[in-house]
Amino acid sequence: MKHILHLKSSIQGATSHSLKLGNAIIEKVQDKYPGSTLEELDLVAIKIPHLTPEVLRAMFIPTDQLTEEEKSAISLSDELVKQLFAADIIVIGAPLINFTIHSALKAWIDHITRAGITFGYDENGPVGKVTGKKVYVAMSSGGVYAEGPGKANDFVAPYLKAFLGFLGMTDLTVFRADGLKVPGVKEHAMEKAINSIKID
Repeated sequence: MKHILHLKSSIQGATSHSLKLGNAIIEKVQDKYPGSTLEELDLVAIKIPHLTPEVLRAMFIPTDQLTEEEKSAISLSDELVKQLFAADIIVIGAPLINFTIHSALKAWIDHITRAGITFGYDENGPVGKVTGKKVYVAMSSGGVYAEGPGKANDFVAPYLKAFLGFLGMTDLTVFRADGLKVPGVKEHAMEKAINSIKID
C-alpha cells in the first residue's frame, strides 16, 4: 500500500489534459498497489503564495529561535514539507506554459526547498534529503516538445528532473501529452500519452 500525493498546477480546470493524464497515472498506480491512499493538492485553487522576504528570512532561523509571527510565516511551508515526506509516490501535473511550468508549481517548489530539511551540503557538495520517493510527471503541451526543434524549448521536464533530483527525488518519470494543438498529432495525443504509462 502506498500513499500518493497528486499535485495539480493547471489553470484549465476539468478540461485540463495534464489533469486527465495525472488521473490516468494514479489509476494505474492504484491498480498496482491496491488500497493505496490518495491526497490531492490543487496549487492553483489554493492560490499558493509566492515567497516573500518574511517567509524566506524565517526559513533560515533555527526552530527554537522562531517568534510566533515567524512560525506563522512558514506554517504553509512546514505543512507542504510534511506532506511531501509523507508521500511514497508523487504525481505532478505540469502543463507547459510559455515553455516552462506554471508559477503555482514554482511557488510549491520554493516552499518545499528548505536548507537543512529537504537538502543540505557535505564535503562533496549538495545532498538531497527527500529520498525513497517515486515521482511521475504528467506533462501536457500544445506543441511538440519531446523531440524535434521544439525540444530545445522544453523547460518543464529538464527543470523538474534537475531540481527535484537536487532534493533527492531522482527516480522520476515523465509521461507526455505532446502536440495537443498540432493538426495530425492532436487527434491521438491523449490516447498515446495514456497508453505510454508504465508503472515500475
